[in-house]
Amino acid sequence: MENRESNLLAIRPQILNARVSENMSNDEQFQNKTIRPIIKLQNELLIEVFRNYIKKRKNTFYELSLEKRLLYIENSIQKDTKFRNSLKGMIIGQFTVDEYSVYIKNSSALNKRMMNIVKERLQSNIQLLENTLAY
Repeated sequence: MENRESNLLAIRPQILNARVSENMSNDEQFQNKTIRPIIKLQNELLIEVFRNYIKKRKNTFYELSLEKRLLYIENSIQKDTKFRNSLKGMIIGQFTVDEYSVYIKNSSALNKRMMNIVKERLQSNIQLLENTLAY
């Protein structure tokens, strides 16, 4: 049987500008070493999940200006607890057991970092959220 930990670590993309150094806080080290690569790995899924979120809310997102779309993304992640928990689950599910042990020691601060990165990623990929005829 293959080792889950080595498989998880092997499929994660490398992020060259996400450096980890000793003078960083533990949270920042965890963010750059674990959270950022996982979110990058899950990028396509996160975009598809947000497309589905838009669809379930009657596609009102597509009627908004760019500025309001950016706010819509932010509010969806900040205020919709069910949606936020779903996003967190997609990321936490990619943790190794050791990473999860680190995560639970300061989950509140790490969740904040996690959701900020997801928000930034969705906002920077907003062109991929355009309404297409395929949907």
